[in-house]
Amino acid sequence: MPRPTRDPRTARAVWAPLLLATAAVVYNDWVLEFLLPTGLDPRHSYVSELYAADQRFHGLFGGIELLAAALVVAGALLARGRSPGRWEDAGWWSLVAFGVASVADVAVPMRCAPSVESPCEAVNPWHTTTSALVHLALFASMALLVTSAALGAPSRPAVRRWGPWVLGTAMTTALATVGPLFGRPGWHGAPQRAHLLLVGVWFGLLAAALRAEARPRPGTARLPGRPAPRVVAGQPIRPYTCSAPENDGR
Repeated sequence: MPRPTRDPRTARAVWAPLLLATAAVVYNDWVLEFLLPTGLDPRHSYVSELYAADQRFHGLFGGIELLAAALVVAGALLARGRSPGRWEDAGWWSLVAFGVASVADVAVPMRCAPSVESPCEAVNPWHTTTSALVHLALFASMALLVTSAALGAPSRPAVRRWGPWVLGTAMTTALATVGPLFGRPGWHGAPQRAHLLLVGVWFGLLAAALRAEARPRPGTARLPGRPAPRVVAGQPIRPYTCSAPENDGR
């Protein structure tokens, strides 16, 4: 018997949400600092300091950041193939750009940890640039996909309802981390970690929305044992649906 072919849409419906949901957890790898002797104070240190070039766990945290970036890129590319549109397409490509910029962020890490090394500069030109690109791509993805949900994606009520709140609070917490860039360090670590949690919430919202889109809509289920709809001479045959018999009055 010939082997049944796998519908690529089914694979996307399963794998895109799974990849983004996993990225939501992996991206918040900073929680490991409560288990590891990093020597950094989460209240007053950037998360980037965890994988600074001279830090003890540079390889561990840098590797996890790369894994998170790969998960986001793969999930966004799979999700993009589901329902392309102007706003939708731009939003998923922005999320791909976010993953690529995150790789660059790891490739040019901070040289040292300024929160515990006084001679260390807080502004590393290359790393600051890549971090800015990460945030730019992230906020673009939020704005574009929220717009897409508001204009033409009724199956994404969670993104339409909560997306603007996540975008606004994520931008607020991101702005609260720039103190060291202007010579005012201290307490920038707490809002940055809150920001990363909000990024995880964003990935979770997208994963939930994609899963909701994959569920069959009411009235489209086939009867048990009936074949799937076929196409004959270019015209699709209407699928079998469950419906009550009409009452003709007899």
